[in-house]
Amino acid sequence: MKFGFIDLKAQYQAYKADIDQAIADVVNSAAFIMGPQVASFEKDLQNYTGSPFTIGCANGTDALMLAMMAIDIQPGDEIITSPFTFIATGEMIALMGAKPVFVDIESDTFNIDASKIEEKITSKTKAIIPVSLFGQPADMQVIDAIAEKHELYIIEDAAQSFGASYQNKKSCNLSALATTSFFPSKPLGCFGDGGAVFTSDEKLAEKIKMLRVHGESERYHHRYIGMNGRLDTLQAAVLQVKLKHLDDEIKVRNELAAHYNTLLAGLNVIVPAVKEDCTSAWAQYTIRVKDRDTLREALTEQGIPTAVHYPIPLHLQECFACLNLKEGSFPIAEQAAKEVMSLPMSAFLTREQQVLTVDAITKAL
Repeated sequence: MKFGFIDLKAQYQAYKADIDQAIADVVNSAAFIMGPQVASFEKDLQNYTGSPFTIGCANGTDALMLAMMAIDIQPGDEIITSPFTFIATGEMIALMGAKPVFVDIESDTFNIDASKIEEKITSKTKAIIPVSLFGQPADMQVIDAIAEKHELYIIEDAAQSFGASYQNKKSCNLSALATTSFFPSKPLGCFGDGGAVFTSDEKLAEKIKMLRVHGESERYHHRYIGMNGRLDTLQAAVLQVKLKHLDDEIKVRNELAAHYNTLLAGLNVIVPAVKEDCTSAWAQYTIRVKDRDTLREALTEQGIPTAVHYPIPLHLQECFACLNLKEGSFPIAEQAAKEVMSLPMSAFLTREQQVLTVDAITKAL
């Protein structure tokens, strides 16, 4: 029995009639760029997250860049973030001409270790970008207190945690700025690329709206140097349909995660931890295991899909060699990179597929 890592086809079939109608409405209107569904979807995002202002954009990477452009990040500025995340987080900091300053992670949640942030703050520090990895928000209350003390911006990188919560508030509404991604495999995913920026600051919101359309304040009047970062109308229409089902899907994901925990009990693996004041969107169900690559090879032979997020921490990537950070700089992140392995996870994963996955792990171990 072969099955996919994330079953997007089953999700489409479940919502097919509504998605097809939403796409047809856009095609029939021919309003492909900034059509009415974009503004309508932004309003839905505000209602869902509680964030006062939401700006849809082309992808999660652009969302990070728009947020940094909005707070006027300049060459030479320093931004504190995690080394254990997708490249986009550090990449956009560097692309803005700023310096990523990495802080090691917690061994159980894989999120940035908030207790180690303050020692990395200098006179050049402008912002902190905590990454809410694998679906669980970082310790935002502690990070917010640090940022307030040192007068720093926070941008929550919530590319994997849309739909999750922290202290009964939704991810993307935990700081003055947040970003997310609607890449197809995310908890809320579109049929291509998409993203959004969230803010509680009306002035920042207005600036971001202009920045995503070439800095345009009105037609052919450009207040800022901006970019083409618009969210496609077709993607907004698809996302509107899927958003209606997101909480139900996340409930199922949490049930599946709990079932994985039960099935894996007693095996020589470490299951993911969720803190008491958090809920996870379970973008990934990620275990830790010794000799990870051998186990993955054995599972592949049995038709069980797995993934590694992420095999090389950012500070050891060739593109960040200029930072002169060697192996041993962030030992917890480095060890995690050698041991993490994500198992199949989606709201359309069956219990039978979970049992097959864990049976294969048991046999291989």
